[in-house]
Amino acid sequence: MSELLELIAQGEGERLEFKKKTTHPTRIARTIVSLANTHGGQVLVGVDDDGRVVGVREPEEEMYVLRLASELYTDPPVPLAFEEVEEDGRTVLIVTVRESAHKPHRAQVADGDWRGYVRVRDESVQTSQLTEKSLTLDDAPGLEKLPLNKEELAVLDYLSKNPRITLAQYMKLLNIGQRRAHRTLIKLTLHGYIKHHDKQKEVYYTL
Repeated sequence: MSELLELIAQGEGERLEFKKKTTHPTRIARTIVSLANTHGGQVLVGVDDDGRVVGVREPEEEMYVLRLASELYTDPPVPLAFEEVEEDGRTVLIVTVRESAHKPHRAQVADGDWRGYVRVRDESVQTSQLTEKSLTLDDAPGLEKLPLNKEELAVLDYLSKNPRITLAQYMKLLNIGQRRAHRTLIKLTLHGYIKHHDKQKEVYYTL
């Protein structure tokens, strides 16, 4: 198995994103920013969401859009490294984004509208102001001093008595909707209160 196929076999996650193609600088800018603000990673352009290699016809065009995104739609600009790899006659562009020493980076989503993103599992999640402040801190555990609401404290209380919690369990525990429950679990993960685990069939969270 080639190095590219081994990389694809890992699946999308905190450090890896698949893109069939780059459609617009503002969209890919969010992914670039989220990787730079978290642990860095790679974007494979020419790979479908299901991991199928579809290739790109014009690598130069893809690189042009990516450079545009990096230079004009991220602030401060995020440097990118490119590598073209052939697989079964198809070209895949590997875009490497290093974890930045100049956090937080923001992406332009509309005229005059710049937002921060971080990587959580295989998603680029918009940051809160508190999370952005944490990106500039070397001592991340300081975040644990933040006040939590009742719904957030309920997660920590449940995990102090149980080894893990899933999204469905949390929804049932507090009788709340999926979107609200997911947002709370993501927030707690971002701030370092809990850890997410996605190696099994169902995502779960632990202390």
